[in-house]
Amino acid sequence: MSQGDIMNTFNQFGLSEETLEAVRLKGFEEPTPIQHKVIPALLKGGRDIIGQAQTGTGKTAAFALPLIEKLNEESEHVRALILAPTRELALQISDEINSLKGRKKLDIIPVYGGQSIDVQLRRLKKGVDIVVGTPGRIMDHLRRKTLKLQHLDYLILDEADEMLNMGFIEDIEFIMGHTPQEKRTLLFSATMPAPIRDIAKKYMQNTLTLKVDSENLTTDLTQQIYFEVSEGDKFEALCQMIDIEDDFYGLVFCRTKNDVDTVTSRLIERGYDAEGLHGDITQALRQKIFGRFKKKHISVLVATDVAARGLDVQDLSHVVNYSLPQGPEAYVHRIGRTGRAGKEGTAVTFVTPAEYRKLGFIQKISKAEIKKGQLPKVEDIIERKKNTLFEELDTLIREGEWQDYRGFAMGLLGDHSPEEVVCALLKHAYQDEFDPAKYRQISAPLAKKGKTKLFVAMGKKSGLGKRELISLIEKKSGVKSSEINNLEMYDDYSFISVHFRAAEAILKAFAGDTKRKRPLIEMASGKNKEGQKKAGFKKYYKKKK
Repeated sequence: MSQGDIMNTFNQFGLSEETLEAVRLKGFEEPTPIQHKVIPALLKGGRDIIGQAQTGTGKTAAFALPLIEKLNEESEHVRALILAPTRELALQISDEINSLKGRKKLDIIPVYGGQSIDVQLRRLKKGVDIVVGTPGRIMDHLRRKTLKLQHLDYLILDEADEMLNMGFIEDIEFIMGHTPQEKRTLLFSATMPAPIRDIAKKYMQNTLTLKVDSENLTTDLTQQIYFEVSEGDKFEALCQMIDIEDDFYGLVFCRTKNDVDTVTSRLIERGYDAEGLHGDITQALRQKIFGRFKKKHISVLVATDVAARGLDVQDLSHVVNYSLPQGPEAYVHRIGRTGRAGKEGTAVTFVTPAEYRKLGFIQKISKAEIKKGQLPKVEDIIERKKNTLFEELDTLIREGEWQDYRGFAMGLLGDHSPEEVVCALLKHAYQDEFDPAKYRQISAPLAKKGKTKLFVAMGKKSGLGKRELISLIEKKSGVKSSEINNLEMYDDYSFISVHFRAAEAILKAFAGDTKRKRPLIEMASGKNKEGQKKAGFKKYYKKKK
């Protein structure tokens, strides 16, 4: 797909040239199914919209691009309010809109608990166009009268079912009650439980429902492992992983076209048989590259998700997630290209500390068992290369393919000993390839921010104190009490924060233990500290009333 073709796919929506340029710089190559449905409906229609799609399907850009087009620059009032269940998602949405707005002068502010409210007050007083926030902090500003929504044009609820799970329904109704009647409301949700349908019926008008069906997620024949690496170590980790394998024949997935170009050029510089595929490559060249890959003339193909669509290769040994995919479905699409035709394959994912939580979410939704792997040691890589050379030389000698060099060899041996000649030839041919000093042993990064929050279906009413709960988890999982951080205990449940590898051990140890048909310990699915404070606030608020 050429650059012109890429722009045409988004140009069909009638987006401005400035927005199309921002889309190109983001590396977007083709609208996702939810974007195909929501963007034209929001741009041209006047109806409220329910968008039903899974996380990781491009929902943010689906509503962000039309908002950017429709809102006037530097308005004196808040024109759009976006509600998200967690501070992480609020920040993510805010960053996404900022990256898509291009040169358009729109002020976007994320509003969430844990951030200084004074900073938020100053920003709101100056005037902003779009507010992205969590229900608790938005309610706080509404009660303070520091957030005024009288001129609101758009209200967007993102991941509404998750907000329901976190107990935010009353908060959402409170907020919606402070918005004007004349506005457009968009509600995005992966599922549509009864309380969400009730809100839509009560607060939305002339509703258009746009649904993208989730696909069956299976990963049966693929061994799945992840490596802990820092962003700067990913390339070295990829090279070392290729070196240690007997016959690496795989797809390497990158997030953007620039990443594809960078990784491909560096692989070629290192002497690997590699090519890259992305949307700027013409169809003719794409077919040529893929033909070479299918015939195994190249062993490494680096690609974006869109560029790899339609590639049918039966016997890949590896699929490598150089960059984490957007969501579970994209993950399964990628790794489904190995483990075909009854053959087992290996899916490798590089994970930085900041991505542990996202990997946990992918595991949970795709029901994939992704095991932690250890990157090879330098001595093992060198030993593997030596063994490969021995095997290749043995084959050449047995097949007699060295005869043409007999005269040259005899000349060399006339002046030097056999040992000197062989050593000099190895040095000339392989330079420093067998020198351990030229390799760097990659260590797992220190995961300062790479923590996972776990939900524990036991609280104060269970008769356990904080020490007793930590002791119970320690005894059953083997995870030391010193590794269990930020314990938040409430009447019926608790939350703990641990590093990703400790979370794996805890979830495995408590697998099968349930309380009221719910797992005793599970991933918190984005439930954050603010959400729990909110639960306490509601009880207090009801008493006051």
